[in-house]
Amino acid sequence: MKRSTVYKFRQLSIVIATWLIAGFIIAVYEHFVLHTNHSAGPAPGYSFLVSVLMNMGTGLIGALVGGSLLVFYVNVRFRDSSYGATVMVVMLSFAGVVFLVNIVMRAFMEEPDMYRLFKNSLVWAVILAITQLFLQINSKFGQGVFWNFLRGKYSTPREERRIFMFLDLNSSTTIAEQLGDKKYHAFLKDLFSDITNPILDSKGEIYQYVGDEVIVAWKYGNGIDNIRCIRCFFDIKERLRQLEGKYKAEYGLAPSFKAGIHCGKVVAGEIGIIKRDITYSGDVLNTTSRIQSMCREFNEEVIVSADLMAELRLTAHYAVQTLGTIRLKGKQKEMQLVALRLAQRGGNVPGTV
Repeated sequence: MKRSTVYKFRQLSIVIATWLIAGFIIAVYEHFVLHTNHSAGPAPGYSFLVSVLMNMGTGLIGALVGGSLLVFYVNVRFRDSSYGATVMVVMLSFAGVVFLVNIVMRAFMEEPDMYRLFKNSLVWAVILAITQLFLQINSKFGQGVFWNFLRGKYSTPREERRIFMFLDLNSSTTIAEQLGDKKYHAFLKDLFSDITNPILDSKGEIYQYVGDEVIVAWKYGNGIDNIRCIRCFFDIKERLRQLEGKYKAEYGLAPSFKAGIHCGKVVAGEIGIIKRDITYSGDVLNTTSRIQSMCREFNEEVIVSADLMAELRLTAHYAVQTLGTIRLKGKQKEMQLVALRLAQRGGNVPGTV
């Protein structure tokens, strides 16, 4: 199963759990309201347990139907629309969900309380709108970032070991001049969308978009395991090869990338006052950027630091060429660099580090 699909199911499971809790809270609230001095008291045959089961059942049905609608359709089909537009679509669809839920509730109610049905429908409509808001915010911040903000994971800076890949579009200046500003923006939008799944499938995180460059980060273990940080680049390359016809038809060109990959310790933490963000700081980022810039000088598509290569167990699918010990621009200490290519079919790895 693709990583992006797993992520969607994770979102749906969170929606289901949240709505079940909301159903329980609604039942508890109704119970206390019925037993206040200003209430006429519960109706004959009222049972708190039945109320809990009915409200949690409503939450479950609503989450399975409405949550699936949000995660698998609305936020995919209307990905580029505003929050207001998606809420309008959701609210129209929610009318059908409410109708279904009310049918279920009527089956368990001897004498349907129309006021209660209307009130619950309104409450669940608000819950649905809030759910969509949080899903949209999570999408804007990036996978897992919003949750890190909520629990304050990086409110105090912490040191982490990470792997970074700086992925840069080849001939970006020429392409921008050829397409013009508006079409170039559409081109980048399509391109970054098409390479997202290979990045997610490698357990990578899109750290930043910087112009025509994408910075991908991995938790150290995720990137090392099954050489995901290396496979990611070649998976992106293969994905763009599959879409070559689409890009030539739409934009008259076939996009390609060059990349630098490196690992090391960074400090992760929240910065900013008016606009807060979680950022990584450390020499590893500058070094990775410098490594990526060497691709043009050596006419290579991907260059990896020897420090990272020492941790990887490459298969015979990759050809390794040692570029030697290089002093990167702005650096005092020299670094050994390695170029990677896909090996010829049936061939062996021609070099080692």
